[in-house]
Amino acid sequence: MEMAFEQAAIKVAKPEEFTKLHSAVEQAFRPEKVDRFFKQLDRRGLRVRDFDAVLASRAFEDVVGQDNFGASAWQLYQALPLSDQAQTREFYLSKLENVELGLRHKFKKLYQYY
Repeated sequence: MEMAFEQAAIKVAKPEEFTKLHSAVEQAFRPEKVDRFFKQLDRRGLRVRDFDAVLASRAFEDVVGQDNFGASAWQLYQALPLSDQAQTREFYLSKLENVELGLRHKFKKLYQYY
């Protein structure tokens, strides 16, 4: 008998900040904005998987606009407890891996580990 993997549900401690930050990530990865988002990261010399550096660079604000979610993405992230931060980082990385292959190839330097 095979068992399918099922991720455990972790309760979100700060739903307002969590939702705003996830909304910013979701918007940055929309097809019409992801190219601009990657260009921002490339200009800043950031690796796309370095979530902390991406947050600190204010790339989300440049692409999405801070008015759309209030505080900066970095401030929202810092307001979250570790469990919410981990879920957010995982959400970001899952969005990153679902980017269309042609765009991933175009920005392959951003995807490199070193």
